[in-house]
Amino acid sequence: MKINPSPPADLPKAPAARPGAPAAGSAAPAAPAAAAAPAATVTVSNLARSMETRATAGVAADTSGDFNAAKVAEVKAAIAQGTYKVNAGAIADKLLSNAQQVLRRNASDADRSEAGGA
Repeated sequence: MKINPSPPADLPKAPAARPGAPAAGSAAPAAPAAAAAPAATVTVSNLARSMETRATAGVAADTSGDFNAAKVAEVKAAIAQGTYKVNAGAIADKLLSNAQQVLRRNASDADRSEAGGA
């Protein structure tokens, strides 16, 4: 059997190595990767700290809004008992109202962008 010292011309060439990267088949550098890059500094805001504290204490993240705890308990009980009645008319009215607000907002945004571009 004959072994050629050079590869045949029709073989594709291997991609070039990145600068600083170890050559294919060689061992990785002995220095850890973390030592090569400076450490990142992370700052956590007071709000984030309070949210974390509340989360670990089992408190909901957003309790700033007003709600009626008695009403929530009443609705939960009605759902659990299977007696909760959905007011489809009220839901439909609110959906339509929200859709109208979105359409009005989009129309006014379009009017402003046309006026600015003219």
